Amino acid sequence: MERVCEAERMLIGGELVESVTGEWLTSINPATEEPIGRVPAGSSEDVDRAVQAAEKAWPAWAALTPMERAAAMNQFADAIAVRADEILRIEVSDTGNTIRPMRMIDVPTAVESLRYYAGLGPDLRGDTIPATSQNLHLTLHEPYGVVARIAPFNHPIMFAVARTAAALAAGNAVIVKPPETSPLSSMVLAEIARDTLPPGVFNIITGEGAVVGNAIVRHPGIKRIAFIGSPETGRAIQRSAAEVGVKHITLELGGKNPMIVFPDCDPEKIADAAVFGMNFSWQGQSCGSLSRLLVHKDIYDHVLNAVVERVAALRIGDPLSDATDVGPVNSELHMQRILAHCDNADADGARRMLGGARPEGKQFLKGFWVAPTVYADVTPDMRLWQQEVFGPVMAIGRWKDFDEAVAMANSTEYGLTAAVWTHDINAALKMAKQIRSGHIWINGSSMHFLGVPFGGMKSSGVGREEGREELLSYTESKTINIMLS
Repeated sequence: MERVCEAERMLIGGELVESVTGEWLTSINPATEEPIGRVPAGSSEDVDRAVQAAEKAWPAWAALTPMERAAAMNQFADAIAVRADEILRIEVSDTGNTIRPMRMIDVPTAVESLRYYAGLGPDLRGDTIPATSQNLHLTLHEPYGVVARIAPFNHPIMFAVARTAAALAAGNAVIVKPPETSPLSSMVLAEIARDTLPPGVFNIITGEGAVVGNAIVRHPGIKRIAFIGSPETGRAIQRSAAEVGVKHITLELGGKNPMIVFPDCDPEKIADAAVFGMNFSWQGQSCGSLSRLLVHKDIYDHVLNAVVERVAALRIGDPLSDATDVGPVNSELHMQRILAHCDNADADGARRMLGGARPEGKQFLKGFWVAPTVYADVTPDMRLWQQEVFGPVMAIGRWKDFDEAVAMANSTEYGLTAAVWTHDINAALKMAKQIRSGHIWINGSSMHFLGVPFGGMKSSGVGREEGREELLSYTESKTINIMLS
């Protein structure tokens, strides 16, 4: 085994522990199919232990002043930053994501989010309401107590930290379930949290989703749950949670996101933006990827040719190399699903411009590789237009008039992100208002901004993250009416 991570324990109540079952999950390098580490295969009993530890810890954590919690969160951030290079190399080997963008985004975002919410904590204020003239009516924001985050495989450390920072700032104790196909960085995170946060405030339970994830969803001691993943799993979480209690669940789910291009744009700049927006450096494995490129008929051929030229030039290979643009996808099952989507597109009559299979070359015979793929002349009746691939596959279609573009953009069950490209600000805003997506860029692609809410409409989820709304979502509002004599 080419071990990339020596840590092999999850975190419960401030202690690094194995699962009560004594069983393990082996993690595979998606570029080589070689084992690179292992984590405990957690059980429902481990989840219950974590809930008990969190229940014991959160009252004292919530009783701290916002500035005292901020100090601890900043210490947590400092310690993560110190081990950034170690975490980076583990995650690249474990996920297949390429090292250059991960170096700039994943760990820095985790650190910055901790600092942002640490500073935002004092903003957790209620209201006074002039409901009557003779009494006093006010609201408080109080933490839920024990909350849980189920993280996806594409950005394990970022989502385990950046998407729990608001919960910590609000005074909650957190339980994190890392992804089973890329869990290794969470073992390093367990060591850091143990050394910087009070015992039980931050807990990590590794294991399979059907076991650990389901135990989290169904545990009566966890009322607030956040999940990032597929709509199918999101719906399963809602169903399972509803069978055991009334819970607050936020979901950031899939996307089949449109990038709508008007004829007044420079086709060469559009091609650059489209390739960037498709997130090929993450192998297209991003909910917000702009995987549908809708181009006005007047510049369609020019944009198509420019996109194909740029995608063909992407460098595929070792994700640990700074020279690599595209690495492997995360797992064999995921690779098979992506290639099945390509087979469907071929059957439906989409025009394959490049990709759609394993890359050629001896070095790609092992590993979970899918060549960057572009399909042209894709129409809304095709499966490739409707179904999220979650891989490096771009679908390009053409439109003639404004209303047709809106209809094409809105023609899927998803509504996470969208982009509108034009120099006509009136057309851009009119289009943005009519698109049913939760996060829209005008003349921009696939960027997140700290403090700006992110989330989806339709089957792309419920709730918003990354801003003040997320902080408030980890609290319950309490109303107090004071009757003055």
